[in-house]
Amino acid sequence: MTIDEVISVLEMQEEILQFSHFTNADAWTLGNMLVAEAQRRGASVMISIRLNNGFTVFQYGFDGTNLYNENWISRKQKTVMVTEKSSLHLAMVLRRSGETLEDMMMDPKEFAASGGGFPIRVEEVGVIGSVLVSGMDPVSDHDLIIKAVSRYLHIDEVPRIRAV
Repeated sequence: MTIDEVISVLEMQEEILQFSHFTNADAWTLGNMLVAEAQRRGASVMISIRLNNGFTVFQYGFDGTNLYNENWISRKQKTVMVTEKSSLHLAMVLRRSGETLEDMMMDPKEFAASGGGFPIRVEEVGVIGSVLVSGMDPVSDHDLIIKAVSRYLHIDEVPRIRAV
């Protein structure tokens, strides 16, 4: 896939995977689906669902995860909160343009242009939070989220990215 094709797929994912509502109970159910998908893949990851007000409504770390993963999760969350796009989307836009986080006035110690952060967009409301994964390569972190959110929303036809 070309960078333009990847960005197009990421835009479609963000358009398709919107919630009609999102409660703490939804976070619990979705979080457990993310954990099950990670187990199915044999992935030792940290998973977090955070609201834009700073509240963490779900978090789970497999054995082997640590504060390093927590740091990545926090940086990805800030990226999604500011851009209202997936953190992989930002990474691909930067790759295409040749720009850096600094060029966008984003401190790389605070933000991450890497897969694993996806916006929780509620229809007719906007982005209220983020689904976050850390522990695999950027595309795999992103794909785990897409697979679980698609399943949670009962949407079968979501384009996916396998490698960049």
